Amino acid sequence: MSIETLEKKIRDRSANLGVIGLGYAGLPLAVEMAHQGFRVTGIDIDGRRVESVNSGFSYIPDVAEKVLFDLVRKGRIRATQSFSAVDALDAISICVPTPLRKTKDPDLSYIVASAEAIRAHLTPGKLIVLESTTYPGTTREVVLPILEKSGLKAGQGFFLAYSPERVDPGNETFTTRNIPKVLGGITPQCTALATLLYRQFIEQVVSLSSSECAEMVKLLENTFRSVNIALANEFARMCRKFDINVWEIIDAAKSKPFGFMAFYPGPGLGGTQIPVGPQYLSWKARLNGFEPRLIEMASAINAQMPEFTISRVADALNTHRKSLNGSRLLALGVTYKRDVSDIRESAALEVVAGLMAKGADVAYSDPYVKELRIGASVLASNDLSPQLLKSVDCAVILTDHSSFDYSMIASHSPLILDCRNALKNFSNSKVLL
Repeated sequence: MSIETLEKKIRDRSANLGVIGLGYAGLPLAVEMAHQGFRVTGIDIDGRRVESVNSGFSYIPDVAEKVLFDLVRKGRIRATQSFSAVDALDAISICVPTPLRKTKDPDLSYIVASAEAIRAHLTPGKLIVLESTTYPGTTREVVLPILEKSGLKAGQGFFLAYSPERVDPGNETFTTRNIPKVLGGITPQCTALATLLYRQFIEQVVSLSSSECAEMVKLLENTFRSVNIALANEFARMCRKFDINVWEIIDAAKSKPFGFMAFYPGPGLGGTQIPVGPQYLSWKARLNGFEPRLIEMASAINAQMPEFTISRVADALNTHRKSLNGSRLLALGVTYKRDVSDIRESAALEVVAGLMAKGADVAYSDPYVKELRIGASVLASNDLSPQLLKSVDCAVILTDHSSFDYSMIASHSPLILDCRNALKNFSNSKVLL
């Protein structure tokens, strides 16, 4: 297929598009593509996801079930576990996980497996766009050599680019369609084709000079948040030493109309972006002889927050002449952020595990997570009630879900450690910040 033919198919929406990885980034992207008139095939190794998509049932809160069901019914979107579907695709977006190994080194196994699967079905004229968060150089140094083993060359036989996903789960204002898309290709022709494609279903595309630049943009965004959250966490610990309310300080500081952006402390970082992205960048920087001291210090500070939270619980109980060992605790919210079902890298899990390891009897309540595995223990979510709150020694707010009844929590809990300032509108001596 010639470049001109691919361009025409993209413009008239006759191009067959594919998305590998139907998670928090991949499924919304596939749905937006289909919503704008493309035929889309989602590929995922998880059979449950495939079955759910083909049945029109959404497992991602940001994807409305009615929208997905209608697109499936119209034949605009389907899912499969078979990579042979790549044969019929004109463009493929790779949205697979990029976790950290136990050594904190990048784990690119999902990217490598996807690239190798595409290579087995690579025919002239296909466009491949990597969206997974990764270090600068991955597209050119890892994905490109795998694909070129097919005998085709990037910019001639196929086209390769990088465009980082910018999904913010639970955000109803900024969605896949209206969040600007940063993009950079291996060659100028790769950039032009990828830009043309994404402009069909994204309102604004920002084209950069290379895939490395696009990869670095994502890591700057993640690291910016990591560093500033670390500053907020450092202030929280410092203010406790001074017996000052850190939330009052932040609220006052953000009244300044310039030169300040509010970030907030918490029990630690979570999700697959802010805790992971800076680690990818640090790893690559060290390989190139650069010591990213600020980035690594921020990661270290954020990593200390779960243990700090555990110590706060112990201190709070101690003021009431209770021991952490043997106390009954209630963790409120275990997801990494409010109003989502994602527990990946959630600091709340580390807090719960740490409390249990110190002998506490821990229950939890989270409307988005019905069951939780902590080591060998399997916990079930509890429905919030006055009876439950009265039965515990301390309630610990780890995630501030909007569905929680904070009036009831404030009224019936004997002691509350509020890690999210969720009870800021309640004046109550039981509430500890």
